[in-house]
Amino acid sequence: MPKNVLVVLGHPSNTSFSAALADTYLKAAHAAGHTVRLLRLADLSFDPILHGSNPHAQALEPDLLAAQESIVWAHHVVWVFPVWWGGVPALLKGFLDRAFTSGYAYKFNKGSPLPVPLLKGRTSHLVVPMDTPPWYYRWVYRMPAIQQMKKTTLEFCGLRPVRTLMLGPIIHSTPAQREQMLEQVAKLARTL
Repeated sequence: MPKNVLVVLGHPSNTSFSAALADTYLKAAHAAGHTVRLLRLADLSFDPILHGSNPHAQALEPDLLAAQESIVWAHHVVWVFPVWWGGVPALLKGFLDRAFTSGYAYKFNKGSPLPVPLLKGRTSHLVVPMDTPPWYYRWVYRMPAIQQMKKTTLEFCGLRPVRTLMLGPIIHSTPAQREQMLEQVAKLARTL
């Protein structure tokens, strides 16, 4: 069944290997019959810093409002971002801080300590290139960026299931290894 697919590039450079992964996913999903959109966070005009403790006191810029609309439009949201210092890039974190607000992505009912997810009905993929070997990131570091994105952000807001493809190490990979990684991403998109 064709889906609306949103690919979010969380890398601040549109010429990075992460960008190539995002473009590959987008093209493969389109070729498989899905309707696709690409959201390059580096191209958006917004302040990634949440000033103060009340996110509603800081008006959302038009690009953030359009991004929120694209997430609501999507049946499936793909997040492509590198792991830096064990976590997500600052640009992606700033986007989440500003766009995934209470009343949009989740809410709390009066008297209940549990959140109500408002983005239910959507699935997600995390495509995560890294310089650390993925097995080491999983077993030694315990995947802090993956846990943050999957558990405390996306699933918190209702996106389920969230599947992850970790790729690496990138730093010393050969062109043939990178081509193989791109094919893994294309296969992931084709099997939505």
